[in-house]
Amino acid sequence: MAGYADDLALAHVLADSADSIAMARFRSLDLKVEAKPDLTPVSDADTAVEKAIRATLARARPRDGVLGEEFGRSEAAAGPGTRHWVIDPIDGTKNYVRGVPIWATLIALVEGDTPVVGLVSAPALGRRWWAGRGLGAYAGKHQHAATRIEVSNVRKLADASFCYASLNGWQDNGRLPQLLDILLGVWRSRAYGDFYGYMLMAEGALDAMAEPELSLWDMAALIPIITEAGGKVTDLDGRTCADKSSVIATNGLLHESVLTALTPRG
Repeated sequence: MAGYADDLALAHVLADSADSIAMARFRSLDLKVEAKPDLTPVSDADTAVEKAIRATLARARPRDGVLGEEFGRSEAAAGPGTRHWVIDPIDGTKNYVRGVPIWATLIALVEGDTPVVGLVSAPALGRRWWAGRGLGAYAGKHQHAATRIEVSNVRKLADASFCYASLNGWQDNGRLPQLLDILLGVWRSRAYGDFYGYMLMAEGALDAMAEPELSLWDMAALIPIITEAGGKVTDLDGRTCADKSSVIATNGLLHESVLTALTPRG
């Protein structure tokens, strides 16, 4: 466990650097934005943050590999190993380039196939969330001003606050009717989007979130935070593998209800 504590401390150092770079470019008039091959935006802040994190990891963790959204996978200088860091330099780039403050740097350490450290830093919101396997989940302005967090104890879907991703993805996935049934049946539904809904769920402010498509760097940092807060994470088919292309995240008590409700009708 002590090793994860050291890695978590390093994640905070990485986040400090990322926050400084990203905030300096946030809402700047000369921000450069390009479209990637998948037509999603990437800014010069995205690439600068990832380069800075990679440079620090090369010095501090030369035996660990790195996977980042902007520059892909790189093996450790010592050769392939069981540990690698997974980085999303700015999760919520569309918000970032429009001046919406809901964006964050996501930093995860994955050991084998299991995310064991996760940190989410949202400097424009003045808030971070983090966890290490066996160390609990916390939130606050920084690691010295934090409180331990835990998921809600809502047990019925009709009483739940439910968060979801954009409807287009659900339509493409073929589960839009099932999602709409959930939205119409829960106590409250909101599309906070990206990392933010998951972190609100880990804090107990809402009870479940589901997303039909995403990449490993979108989710790796969130998994330890949610699970250490007492929640549960699977894909839409109930599998618990880390490399998810879809996600259901709940307080645990609601998981089977959400999983069943989103099952395709046949």
